[in-house]
Amino acid sequence: MPAVTVTKEFTKLEKSAAKLTVTIAQKDVAENYKESITKYAKNVQLPGFRKGHVPVKVLETKFGSDLKNEIAVNMIDKALNELFSNTEDKSFERPMMYSQPQLEDLPALDTEKDFTFTVKYDIFPTVEVKNFDGVVVKEPQVELGDKELDEELKNVQERNAVVVDRKDDDAAEKDNIVTVSYFEIGDDGKEVEGSKRDDYVFTIGANQNLYKLDDDILGMKKGETKLITKTYATDDKNEELAGKTKKFSVTVSAIKIRNLPALDDDLAQDVNDKYKTLDDMKNDIRHNMEIARERKIAEIKSNSLLEQLVEKNPIEIPASMLQAELDSRWQMMARQFQTTVEQLDKMVEASGQKKEDMLAQWTGNSELNLKCRLIIDALIRERKIEASDEEIEAEFKRISDETNTPIEEIKKNYESPRAKEFIADEVREKKLFEQLYKEVKVEKGDKISFADLFKNE
Repeated sequence: MPAVTVTKEFTKLEKSAAKLTVTIAQKDVAENYKESITKYAKNVQLPGFRKGHVPVKVLETKFGSDLKNEIAVNMIDKALNELFSNTEDKSFERPMMYSQPQLEDLPALDTEKDFTFTVKYDIFPTVEVKNFDGVVVKEPQVELGDKELDEELKNVQERNAVVVDRKDDDAAEKDNIVTVSYFEIGDDGKEVEGSKRDDYVFTIGANQNLYKLDDDILGMKKGETKLITKTYATDDKNEELAGKTKKFSVTVSAIKIRNLPALDDDLAQDVNDKYKTLDDMKNDIRHNMEIARERKIAEIKSNSLLEQLVEKNPIEIPASMLQAELDSRWQMMARQFQTTVEQLDKMVEASGQKKEDMLAQWTGNSELNLKCRLIIDALIRERKIEASDEEIEAEFKRISDETNTPIEEIKKNYESPRAKEFIADEVREKKLFEQLYKEVKVEKGDKISFADLFKNE
């Protein structure tokens, strides 16, 4: 198909969308039509004609409108390919990588007239970060002392505890692990259908069971059955229980106790071969907690700053970009479940949920993440922030120190071009935030515990 001469009109629309109207000159329309129809005539086979000898008039009579539509589509594709590939033409904006141009209507092809068509597509959003007025970043104040270390050591003990059976005549106590079977008893004295649960395991006092039977099981022994009548508060969080009185039959089939190991050198050596003494483990735990604290505080500060900049510097996210982000999150969830996207769709449907509803719940957060990323990228470009070889080397050293891993081993993990670019992006982003914190107000925030710092994770 010969090259075409076009004129165009580009219009920006809302939500970072655009409309491009293209007109192909009548001379080119006629030339392209003639070449295309001749090519069809040489290749088509019709009864009564030898291949390549079908008269054009016969072809037009038999397939006229369909042929014209096909030639019109081919002309549109060719015109758009030529326009979008000509990067020197700055008179209009190209579609984003996520966006496919959508034809508004397929115009009728008339070889006696110019051919005009219109496509709509998403363009890269305009990102201008100019307003920093009133931005205040509050830095949480988090103490990390002996109390916090003791709590983490207790977690280590819990993870390495040995669970053993208690004696048959031992009564259940708080923190015991019990196995029970139960069912609800109705007003008629019979078992409520669907309420039976066999071999349910929970820790007394942890409030892990639906009917909150912890206190009622205290003192029960293995093999004992007990009838329990329980009245729930009117303001109970479970609306199915609030203000109601229920009766249960509960049988205890096992009572176990979690034996915590002593905090000593032996435990440290069991946890990791690199520890020789309990102090080795304590020092390493404290080191890791300090790193986790600083990393989390940095995350909270950067999120606060970016959210304020998003609010003060509006960005219109294209629909195709948002959809790509949601699709990516869905694919990530499928990988987490070690399944395919298709299987995840079926799993969600089988659970009674709707994929559309889940994606709708994610939309606000996904849109915010995209805007934050766009602001970061725009500011890095605008400020011409680069990552030098020395700075990248320093980043490798930091990772090595934080993870107690030889630096050469760290570098091996970043040998691919993509991994190298990732580490360079990290350096550039850190340099950007260092600059921004000097330009906005940074204040001390509230004092919070180390555990509360990670509460919403």
